Amino acid sequence: MEILLWLVPSAVVTVVAMCWVSWLGREGRGEVDRDVAAQRFARALQKDSGVRYAARPAQRDRSTGIAVRPSRAPRSGTDRDRRAS
Repeated sequence: MEILLWLVPSAVVTVVAMCWVSWLGREGRGEVDRDVAAQRFARALQKDSGVRYAARPAQRDRSTGIAVRPSRAPRSGTDRDRRAS
């Protein structure tokens, strides 16, 4: 138990720092008037964002490294006359 006593000073400093920061942080959070917030929101919506989107470049056919033969047109009437048995 005595070996854990070295943790006490750091725990006390940590708790004091947390309390101090929470106390300082509450003063900086004043409420904004609803009308002022609504006016700011309306101004932000009316602004022209000026964002222009570039056209997508044309998609090129990427090679996969696999050779594919072009499909052939069916032969004259002989394929149609054959039936699987």
